[in-house]
Amino acid sequence: MKSIFMELKEISKRFPGVLALDKVSMSICSGEVHGLIGENGAGKSTLIKCMAGVHIPDEGTILIGGNQVVIKNPKAAMETGISCIYQELNIIRELSVTDNIFLGQYIRKPSGILDYKTMDKKAAEIMKRLGQDIDPKTQVGKLGIGQQQMVEIGKAISRDVKFLIMDEPTSSLSEKEVIELMKVVRYLRENGVAVLFVSHKLEEVFQICDVVTILRDGQLITTAPVSGMTNDSLIENMVGRTLENLFPKEAAPLGEEYLRVNGLTRHGIFKNISFGVRGGEVLGISGLVGAGRTEVVRAVFGVDPVDMGEIYLHGKPVNIKNPRQAIQSKLAFVTEDRKGEGLILNASVIHNLTLVCIKRFTKLSILLKDKIREAAESNIHSLKIKTASGDIPVGQLSGGNQQKVVIGKWVNTNADVFILDEPTRGIDVGAKVEVYKLINQLVKAGKAVIMISSELPEILGMSDRVIVMREGRITAEIDRDSADFNENDIMKAAWGSQIQSCIGGTN
Repeated sequence: MKSIFMELKEISKRFPGVLALDKVSMSICSGEVHGLIGENGAGKSTLIKCMAGVHIPDEGTILIGGNQVVIKNPKAAMETGISCIYQELNIIRELSVTDNIFLGQYIRKPSGILDYKTMDKKAAEIMKRLGQDIDPKTQVGKLGIGQQQMVEIGKAISRDVKFLIMDEPTSSLSEKEVIELMKVVRYLRENGVAVLFVSHKLEEVFQICDVVTILRDGQLITTAPVSGMTNDSLIENMVGRTLENLFPKEAAPLGEEYLRVNGLTRHGIFKNISFGVRGGEVLGISGLVGAGRTEVVRAVFGVDPVDMGEIYLHGKPVNIKNPRQAIQSKLAFVTEDRKGEGLILNASVIHNLTLVCIKRFTKLSILLKDKIREAAESNIHSLKIKTASGDIPVGQLSGGNQQKVVIGKWVNTNADVFILDEPTRGIDVGAKVEVYKLINQLVKAGKAVIMISSELPEILGMSDRVIVMREGRITAEIDRDSADFNENDIMKAAWGSQIQSCIGGTN
């Protein structure tokens, strides 16, 4: 029997207008990876913040090693061996690996001077235990996201972590970085650390977790061994219903070609990119991380400059130099970084939903506040955005509901072409289906949709046509009715292998 590190008994937490947790009980064992899943808004973030000392529960008790405790703040949590790695990493990019690991617990010489020789040695040893051969003097901001995350884990290990909470740890990692992270999670388990693994990726739950707890609407649904669960049973417990069709693709009549890109080139980034997309069509863009997918659509939207090539809208050449001109040309762009680029987190839901089209709600330079509220409330209802009020800061919403706000903001612009870059990253399976339904609504209304996704089932499930990129070039263009329209052939094209639909001369 594994020993219980933390036990939660009937934990409840309320916020204005919301019961975030309703009598949730669970146990976390040492030497075990415990999965925590649920739809956005299910209460996962609130629960881990209660464990990490960010929130104090309104009701219920927390026991550590069998003793009742009150975790008043994150510092108190760390003193009991609890560390939390959030999606937004808690690192200081300007400081070295050593400084980040020992921040707040510096080792000093008898004279009081910081003993960097000892700290550098210990930092290097810690990172080596995590499989990372990194110079401890390296500035953390110069490392990749995966290595930055390893520095966070290294910081936890340096503090003798007994319970590590990992909130969506793979959401921004490449496939190779995910493999490295899984090795580290196994290492921690083997060394007796309790790990709480929060993820929207069910395949990761089956891969790494021993036990899984499922929350829905702030309530505990079940805790069970992963070995006794199936993909369907996890989904059914999460959403309270079966999702027989995870990709509710609906065909729409094809209209005119709205957007045409010819020979688009940005030296050193992408070269000779040509494609078109028609009204009523979903064009998927697939490829490995670093293939240049995001860079191409950023250039189309005027965020980044291009060196060569032409862009046509409705058959007419356009010169889009910035996002403002793109919006005026009826283009919309949902970026993959919703928090950094898609939202103003401390502004209200209403403000974010109407931000891009604010001119529609002005008269003689005066804001028509009633019209703004009416339009936003309509979005909240139609997109099923879960919020106690439209006046709440959007940063307080769950990730899935934030994503709906980002998309809703652009729906209000009445654009013709919608570019969606990783539209379902970091959101749960139920919220994904809502996004897919919204894509269906867009193409049914005659809009053109360009969807970048790293999830091949999503690409195959929702696209009418797919272009595959590798190292800044298009390597294949595959129609939905093609024999190559399958996961294996798309991956072959992404890795540079020849398939029937490959573009001539690129391989």
